[in-house]
Amino acid sequence: MAYRSEPCDTYFVESDDPYPQRATLDYIKVMGRRRQEAMANELSRQASDTYMDDIVKHMHQMEGETLPDVASIDIQQEIQWFMRPYLIDFLIEAHAAFQLLPETLFLAVNLLDRYCSRRVVYKRHYQLVGCAALLIAAKYGDKKERVPMIRELKSMCCSLYDEEMFTQMEWHVLNTLDWVVGHPTVDTWLQLALKDGPAYEDVEVEHMALYLSEIALYHKEFISRKPSVLARASLALARGILRRPEDTMEHHDHEVNRVILDLSQKLDCPSQVLFRKHVSPHTSRVSTTVEHFLREQEAMNRRANPPTPPTETLALPKPVPSQDLYPGTPQKPYGNMVHGYMTPPITPEGEYFVGGNGNEMKGYHQAPRCPVTPTPQVNNQYLHQNYQPYHNEMDMH
Repeated sequence: MAYRSEPCDTYFVESDDPYPQRATLDYIKVMGRRRQEAMANELSRQASDTYMDDIVKHMHQMEGETLPDVASIDIQQEIQWFMRPYLIDFLIEAHAAFQLLPETLFLAVNLLDRYCSRRVVYKRHYQLVGCAALLIAAKYGDKKERVPMIRELKSMCCSLYDEEMFTQMEWHVLNTLDWVVGHPTVDTWLQLALKDGPAYEDVEVEHMALYLSEIALYHKEFISRKPSVLARASLALARGILRRPEDTMEHHDHEVNRVILDLSQKLDCPSQVLFRKHVSPHTSRVSTTVEHFLREQEAMNRRANPPTPPTETLALPKPVPSQDLYPGTPQKPYGNMVHGYMTPPITPEGEYFVGGNGNEMKGYHQAPRCPVTPTPQVNNQYLHQNYQPYHNEMDMH
């Protein structure tokens, strides 16, 4: 008997979806958008290769024009150098909490130092200036959805400042710097060096160089160094720590060698905030790698230079100290002229900083100690609940 196929009962039933091809059309649009992005990136790369020499020349010119003046920061009357690590710790935690780009952190620190080299900053405004610098840097180069909200920065500062004060300080920083925000950061120079470097470079070298560059943010002697020099020194030191072969095509000048030596002497006591940031697998655990490297170097030095056995020494009379032999610690003078530098104008008071509740900053009082910094609504593993506010750390000194 011949087999006769009969149509299915649901064969001629119409679908309930009035747009049966909607998923296909969406897929076509997504693929078309990706092809457009790929073409745009390729054209951008070709244009970048064509004008790369002019771009690098312009970057060298910019980094020379946007370097902070350390001598001007040194004559600040209230903020001292021992306060800087606390503020850098705060900026690093805020930067990690909002998941901003690496260059945003370097740009924020550059804006902070440039402002402090042009204005006298009160201690109670130091953290506010840092928040304003981070906000400007995030708006300049980061994604719009990652830019911190003022209420989030206020929460991280334990409501020490009103929301209007952040806006006023942001405006004042921009006017002080003549709205010159662009600055070729260390991260930008690192990307160029890694792009033109040997093919064996891996992501661990990049993470290590970035970690070393962030260590330099804490120290005064690296503020006046050009980012291009810091990038080359950090990359060379990262290759040495990771035991990667050196780039035979690159020859370091005296300035780079000096930065390599100075930076290598700052590795033994990094900030705990920075150490915890780079202990994650996402950053190749470079902080622990540096710690193990230093232990190995110390063990090698002990084997090469064994301790000398103690010898009997003659008891000598103790010298009598005198005022001529032990002068007192020199004090920093105050006035309009210090070491040939004019005192820069003071950070504005009064009408510049009027809180949202109508209270002027002239009657300013420190907020009570806040035990825990409120965490913004961003998932991040580097923001720790036990972080103490920056202004309270300074009040201990």
